[in-house]
Amino acid sequence: MSGHNCVAIATDTRLSTQLMTIDTSFQRVFKVTDSCLMGVSGLGTDVQTLQLTLRSFYFSNSLMKFKLNLYRLKEGRDMKADVFSKLVATSLYEHRFGPYFVSPVIAGLDKVGENEYSPVICTYDSIGYREHNGQFEVAGTGAELLYGVCETFYKPNLEPEQLFEVISNSLLSALDRDSLSGWGAKVYLLTPTELTVRSLKTRQD
Repeated sequence: MSGHNCVAIATDTRLSTQLMTIDTSFQRVFKVTDSCLMGVSGLGTDVQTLQLTLRSFYFSNSLMKFKLNLYRLKEGRDMKADVFSKLVATSLYEHRFGPYFVSPVIAGLDKVGENEYSPVICTYDSIGYREHNGQFEVAGTGAELLYGVCETFYKPNLEPEQLFEVISNSLLSALDRDSLSGWGAKVYLLTPTELTVRSLKTRQD
C-alpha cells in the first residue's frame, strides 16, 4: 500500500499445508535496496528458492545480485524500484515453462523531485504479468478478502503513521476471515530515510 512519500507491506507469518501449520514465523518480505522491498507469497519452497535468487546482498552467486551490479556498472547508478519491478517480471517470465508458484509484491520509492517520491506498488502472477495501480496490491490466500477492506480503508496521500494504521487494520480484518492465515503479522514501513518493522498480534490458530 502506498502513502505520501512512503510505502508499506504487511504479511502474516504462518506457513501451512492446507490446514496443517508448518511454521509460525515464516519470512515473506525481503529488503532489495534501501528504496525497495519485495514480498513473496505462495508455495513455501518456491518462496525460499526465489528468495535465494532475488536477495541482492547476501549470496555471492545470486542471479539478481549479478543483474543489479551489471546495471550499476553500465548506468553508474543504483536501480530504481520501478526498474527492479520490471526486472522481476522478466525474470519470472524466463521460467514460464516451469514457473515458480509464487505471487511477488514489490513496494518501493523512486525520487521524482526535491523531497518528493513516487511510490511503486505492483504484484505478479506466476509467469511475470505485472499488475500495478499505484495504490495497493494484494496477494496470497486472503487476497479476495483483502480487496474489500483495502478499498474501504485506503485514502490517497496517507502519512506514514496513518498508512501503518490503515494497512494493519486491513490485514487484521482479512486474517480474521481467512483460516489459512494467522499466527502473527509484520508490517514493513519504508520512507526515504528509514525502514521500520513492527509486529502485530493476531489469532494464534
